[in-house]
Amino acid sequence: MKKFFVTILILLLYPMVSAEEFTLKAGVSINDVPKALFGSWRVNAKLEDTNSYGTFKPQSVDFWTLSRVGDKVTLSNPFSGANADVSIRTVEGNLIVFSKKAPYDNKVLTDTIAIRLSDNTFTGINTLSLDSYSLIDNHLMKSETARYEIKGEKISGDSILSN
Repeated sequence: MKKFFVTILILLLYPMVSAEEFTLKAGVSINDVPKALFGSWRVNAKLEDTNSYGTFKPQSVDFWTLSRVGDKVTLSNPFSGANADVSIRTVEGNLIVFSKKAPYDNKVLTDTIAIRLSDNTFTGINTLSLDSYSLIDNHLMKSETARYEIKGEKISGDSILSN
């Protein structure tokens, strides 16, 4: 009889539990990224804050090409030869946050970019972290950071207006 009441109680309470509590979130789908992000961009960056003025440029003009092949998004710069796969962290309408990591020698550069697409432009923040590790025991020796205000102008690719 006790099992019967426990079963009835579970059945009565079961609809009150949200299915969302049991859903695993797998992350952002590549299909959530607006097509207007992909293409070539002229990007202006202005240093807003840093703990290492000697390491980071006060301003720069850059060229980005964002492309997609399957489930992979790549950011490349044909002038510098830089090329990196990026991880899409957040897509909320025209707000996109992505990051990339570039290890070299005893350093790791982490680049996190948050942009808002508008017409054929974007505005946003680019946060950089350059971590230097000991060659002897791999402990973190120094962490240099910078925050840039960025503005991008579309050079080629789908327009946000055509979506």
